Amino acid sequence: MLRGATESILRRFYPPTCVLCGARGQGGLDLCAACLADLPTNRHCCGRCALPLPAELPSGALCGECQHHLPPYAVCHAAFRYEGPVPALVGGAKFRDRLNLARLLGQCLTNALRECTAEMPELILPVPLHAKRLRERGYNQALEIARTIGRELSIPVDSHSCARVLATPPQAGLAQKERRRNLAEAFRVLHPPGVERVAILDDVMTTGSTVSELTGVLLKAGVRRVDIWAVARTP
Repeated sequence: MLRGATESILRRFYPPTCVLCGARGQGGLDLCAACLADLPTNRHCCGRCALPLPAELPSGALCGECQHHLPPYAVCHAAFRYEGPVPALVGGAKFRDRLNLARLLGQCLTNALRECTAEMPELILPVPLHAKRLRERGYNQALEIARTIGRELSIPVDSHSCARVLATPPQAGLAQKERRRNLAEAFRVLHPPGVERVAILDDVMTTGSTVSELTGVLLKAGVRRVDIWAVARTP
């Protein structure tokens, strides 16, 4: 209640302002209606991994990779395609200490989840950072995004059950097989979550190697179903 009252006061004296153009924000978001409408939503996508699909394929069809080899998670929901202004928003939240952007991205993903009537998990688990990278960055952007979603949807956020135990090199620029090798045994369950259904929260999903590896250790720890929630999905 205190948090809600504080936010209401702040919105009254400091109304939302679009982070992209500086106009007045709409719907409680730091985005104006025009800039929000310009964001590349990811509605036309694979029904399993959320990969954006060509226009000639029906939305919800399985992409070629999922037809060949289904991922271990049940489904992925991604709010946006990783293009247009989205990389700048994610990059600001991830590398430039702009936690207001993490809050905004969490709000946008929450709205997307409500729009597609996604089934709700018992727990949100943000992809953990290795301790070294966490010290360097000072925060985990996935955790900050997850906190916003957890508040909006009244779902607990768990940042302690799993850890990234290997300081793997950055995934950018690696082929899918290299990414999988890079992440082998990178995660460990420290304490079983004690629930049957978990949503892994990540900022950007590229090949899915990271979330698939983390899904595997959670399933071995007794979780029965894992969904993926991502702000953006790369084409």
